[in-house]
Amino acid sequence: MKKQFLDSGRIVGTHGIKGEVRIEQWCDSPAFLAAFKKLYLDDRGERAIEVSSRPHKNITLCKIKGVDTIEDAERLRGKVVYIDRDDVKLGEGVHFVQDLIGLEVRDCDTGEAYGEISDVLRTGANDVYEIKRDGKTYLAPVIDEVITEINTDGGYVLMRPMKGIFDDED
Repeated sequence: MKKQFLDSGRIVGTHGIKGEVRIEQWCDSPAFLAAFKKLYLDDRGERAIEVSSRPHKNITLCKIKGVDTIEDAERLRGKVVYIDRDDVKLGEGVHFVQDLIGLEVRDCDTGEAYGEISDVLRTGANDVYEIKRDGKTYLAPVIDEVITEINTDGGYVLMRPMKGIFDDED
């Protein structure tokens, strides 16, 4: 089952003296997180906070309603912030990383199971799936020639592996 509230960053410090916080975002960019008007301080959506945010270099600066002093902001240091998946419209073929973790990876031609996605690495050119099987880790580029289908609802990814991903060929 997909999580409704997704961990999206951590408050790592304060900014200025009027209660702003610095958030190290775990999502695509500071601008992505800055677009939200409401964040959550728990993964159940029970502790909603109203925010106004802006990107600043590689972090997100956030003013939380009711947090008006550096002391108030300091008390939030280390807290994880969450977004509600219903507040996001994902484009075609775009997925939350948290929805990919744990998906079974299968061969699109034979159905052979290769393992499960344990992480998604961002390399710049394309993402790379880290696949775990029998205590070993394999890396598969997320490109059309390799990944043929992603079905988060069905719990699987279909792929046509390149030589060398799951064997010792050069």
